[in-house]
Amino acid sequence: MANIAKFKALRPVRDKVHLVATRPYYSYKKNVLNAKLEDNPYTFLRIINPEFGNPIKTKPNSNKRFEMVKDRYRDFINKGILINEESERLYLYRQSSNTNTCIGVIAGASVAEYLQKKIKIHEATLSTREAIFTRYLDIVGYNAEPVLLSYKGTENTETKLRELIKERPEYEFTTTDLVKHELWVLSIEQSDDLQTCFKGINDVYIADGHHRSASSAALFTNKGSLLPKAKYFLAYFVEESQLNIMAFNRLIKSLNNLTPIAFIDHLKKLGTVKKIMKGVAPEKNHVLNFYIENGWYSLEINPELIDTKHPVKSLDSNLLTELILKPILGIEDLKTSVDVDFLPGTFNAMSFELELKKKKYKLGFMLYPSSIEQIKAVADEGLYMPPKSTWVEPKLRSGLTIYNIHE
Repeated sequence: MANIAKFKALRPVRDKVHLVATRPYYSYKKNVLNAKLEDNPYTFLRIINPEFGNPIKTKPNSNKRFEMVKDRYRDFINKGILINEESERLYLYRQSSNTNTCIGVIAGASVAEYLQKKIKIHEATLSTREAIFTRYLDIVGYNAEPVLLSYKGTENTETKLRELIKERPEYEFTTTDLVKHELWVLSIEQSDDLQTCFKGINDVYIADGHHRSASSAALFTNKGSLLPKAKYFLAYFVEESQLNIMAFNRLIKSLNNLTPIAFIDHLKKLGTVKKIMKGVAPEKNHVLNFYIENGWYSLEINPELIDTKHPVKSLDSNLLTELILKPILGIEDLKTSVDVDFLPGTFNAMSFELELKKKKYKLGFMLYPSSIEQIKAVADEGLYMPPKSTWVEPKLRSGLTIYNIHE
């Protein structure tokens, strides 16, 4: 049973929502981030970058920096940029782009269900990063970017969602990345009905936001008796068929003292290597397309090298690591190596090649995307996918609905 909780969202006033809601700050190039901070006094980026326009300078991830974030947040509330819902509700959010449209429910997700592994994970978290996020939540007192959760819908849930979006949304705006955003604020009765529908959902999976959910769980474990609202974290529940799952491709800085010919000879021992006329993404599992020395090739891995019954060992991201990156290129740890970089599947083969050349890397691999079935199989077994195995959309905006922990 999926427990989705109503909450009193803090959200932007209608006439400023398109100015407040923002992509996460780390997704912007530095010059673009500075321009947005300079030109838009309402952007949520000003809350999470509190040193902008402030003579006080602090260390990154310090308590003092987080206190400044909290002060900026309160300032937005005091100025009436953010308003508090009068009663607890659920919210529907639809995101539409040229490549994908999805609609889901913004609600509180249960920390208890997360700790009981009813909300399933497929990615290990870094303890240092988790600790920083936990301290951040404790000080600032809110969730502003939902964790993306997926579920297999029932006829009841999907019929109810289609029914509810027939009404006019509270927010409707398009951002400069050509994505349309719509938000519905459900009535208390509508929210109750939708909660009942979700009781028929058995399994929920984290699609994106493992560190955010882990830090929320850590905060509740440490301070739940003092912060009763910490028993939930902000989440966006989306039916799994609406997710757009793309590969995370690899750029390699060096060939570990091998010549391109010698490297390709190594790959020929792993399967069938073919030169291809132009760069394209692979069209099926267990095929890796790679760029090296001004040319594109494909490697179809020998089936005898693939443990198809193991949910992790059969993943292309794992095969690439275990068959090529570690034994041939000497890259042991993807989390710490300075010789590997990652590009999401939003980069097509041409832009992938341009990025590789710009960074002066020697080699690049494009992978076939993992399926939702593969991701769920890993999570169901309590295992972890290799780092940077998937790029999942939708990518959500910060500041559209905010979940208060301290209040």
